[in-house]
Amino acid sequence: MNPRRGPLNAGEKVQFTDRKGKRITDQLVAGGSTQTEHGLILHDDVIGRTEGIVVTTVTAKREAQINQVHPERDANKPWKAVRAIGGWDYAVMRPRLADYVLSMPRGAQIMYPKDIAQVIQLGDIRQGLTVLESGAGSGAMSVNLLDAVGENGHLTTIELRPDFARVAEANATLYYGEKPTWWDLKTGDFDSVAATLPEHAYDRIMLDMLDPWNRLEQAYRVIAPGGVLICYITTTTQMSRLVEALRDAGCWTEPDIQETLERSWKAQGLAVRPDHQMIGHTGFLVVSRAMAEGFTALKKRDRVTKDTTTDIDSLTDDERAAQLEDLELRDISDRKLRKVLRDLDAQVAQLG
Repeated sequence: MNPRRGPLNAGEKVQFTDRKGKRITDQLVAGGSTQTEHGLILHDDVIGRTEGIVVTTVTAKREAQINQVHPERDANKPWKAVRAIGGWDYAVMRPRLADYVLSMPRGAQIMYPKDIAQVIQLGDIRQGLTVLESGAGSGAMSVNLLDAVGENGHLTTIELRPDFARVAEANATLYYGEKPTWWDLKTGDFDSVAATLPEHAYDRIMLDMLDPWNRLEQAYRVIAPGGVLICYITTTTQMSRLVEALRDAGCWTEPDIQETLERSWKAQGLAVRPDHQMIGHTGFLVVSRAMAEGFTALKKRDRVTKDTTTDIDSLTDDERAAQLEDLELRDISDRKLRKVLRDLDAQVAQLG
């Protein structure tokens, strides 16, 4: 994988940013141009030069907007023929991976960079690991996983829909300049494809699908003991069902559940405040680890749901004691109660 530095070449993706912070990502083409609100950016002004330069737009011709059948109707609308809107400056950079993900063509909805970053961190996905991913979508997560494991690692992606797989492959190829050699993209149902994979061959598994709780058996078969399972789901019902399935399976550690909220800030002199808009809930991340075969995951003692229908005063002493024991509650002792009353009496006396 070649480092993304040096002169900008035709075929590369670049990002144009104006002084208002508006970004446009486009592919450089010899003799081509990028249409903006303020004229055209000529690609020949960019190709062969380095990042960090500033280019100026040229006037955009708009003859095609003139009514060809009744041109007299546009006689008083000179802006439809020519718009002298050049002269706007844009800084030129290669897009960051987060920028590329948000701007790339999509087949399915992508994961946001805030969630992708958490997957990489919480999943402990790093150089040299072997990772299994299910649900390529548009390739946002795949490109980040490929970047995380590097050429010394390996990523296997299973995508149910062939058309989504093509979109993901094309986006990854555009980002790297060629299809990564350390990526194996397979199409088909997760259980069917995973059944052909060797046992305990993967260090990490990332599931982005509607029903990950139905895939836990095959996931456990192919993951190495101690491996990390990361699941991305969007609704509370999915999250609850997945967590209970992990607990019932007995071969996964107590799941950790997180969601990430993102808010940017404005800082202009003394005016420092958060933005009015933020990226709120997009999904939940459920993280668990695989136990070794023959061992059952340790479980926390479940706290029984409080009974809101039975009148505890109607129970016998034994039944009442048993229910209090289940609820991990205890009657206050007479000694404790006397101490509380003494303390309260003393505090009331201080009021005069």
